[in-house]
Amino acid sequence: MSGSSGTAAVVEATPVDSGPGAGDWAAAESLLRNLSPDARVLLICHVNPDGDALGSMLGFALGLRRLGVRAMQATFPGPPEVPVPFQGLPGLELLVPATEAYPDPDLVICFDAASESRLGELVDRLDTAGASLVLDHHASNTRFGGVNLVDPHAAATSVVAEQLLTRLGVGLDAGIAECLYVALTTDTGSFRFEATTPAVHHLAARLLATGIRPGDISRRVFDTRPFGAVRLFGEVLGRARLEPAPAGGRGLVWTWATLDDLARHDQRPYVLEALIDSVRCTAEADVSCVLKQTAPGEWAVSLRSKGAVDVSRVALALGGGGHRFAAGFTGRGTAEEVVDRIRGQLDDAVIPPAAP
Repeated sequence: MSGSSGTAAVVEATPVDSGPGAGDWAAAESLLRNLSPDARVLLICHVNPDGDALGSMLGFALGLRRLGVRAMQATFPGPPEVPVPFQGLPGLELLVPATEAYPDPDLVICFDAASESRLGELVDRLDTAGASLVLDHHASNTRFGGVNLVDPHAAATSVVAEQLLTRLGVGLDAGIAECLYVALTTDTGSFRFEATTPAVHHLAARLLATGIRPGDISRRVFDTRPFGAVRLFGEVLGRARLEPAPAGGRGLVWTWATLDDLARHDQRPYVLEALIDSVRCTAEADVSCVLKQTAPGEWAVSLRSKGAVDVSRVALALGGGGHRFAAGFTGRGTAEEVVDRIRGQLDDAVIPPAAP
């Protein structure tokens, strides 16, 4: 690496719905190729990180280490607790608590965050860093970085991360591949969601060709949870409500989990991330919703659609973001009050039928 770590030249913005343009890719490559040998690089993913956020960030970090980046940290806002399913990821040694992250890095790289608000207490690094780069795949991304690689057609942020590593001449090894595979499988629902394209399977094949073990990874990430979580799921699913009328009669199913629920079953908040998959299978509702209490009067809200409703429109209207089929936001008030606001947005989010 040679040169300075200053801000990259301004490039003409590419419309976010079209994916990164040639200028965006060139600017990102320039930022990374021209880092000085002593440059401090800070990688940040969003609060309450999921598999795509952590996997993309750590996989890319391992790639940067192959490029010779020496002063590098990875972090995320909030408590420095990695969810158990991801505690076997390569590259975890690069993680530091948000309180220990570089206060003024030469370059900050953000992963899987659609807006500045998803960076929590680390958002000030966008101002103190010498340059910033955003890798993401959310259509609602606000393009808050100095350079933005945002591809709403990508199945996961890991797809964008792998493409940038390839452009930088970093080949796949087992460590990078495992991180990116976890990211890809979590955001595609083990290749079950609509974003699963032939290109996704081609990428998965190249990742598997490094020798990683998909069975072991899937058991660790998807098929293992404490017995207390099983009991917790039973209780929370038992209070689920089905409402046929919302979304123009397409239906809403929802439930909620409180901090008391977690404490009673001695469980950590991460176990609730998989709960939406058990709710969304309800045949009578297009839209599913899970409210996970994070503080008194505050909820992390997950929304899913089977296709008739664009839940990203609902989330955006309520201060969040996401995709047409999967989105989320932070809700405040009682659970019923939050769901009432969701109901108020659903009719406007119904997708008109395609013209014959």
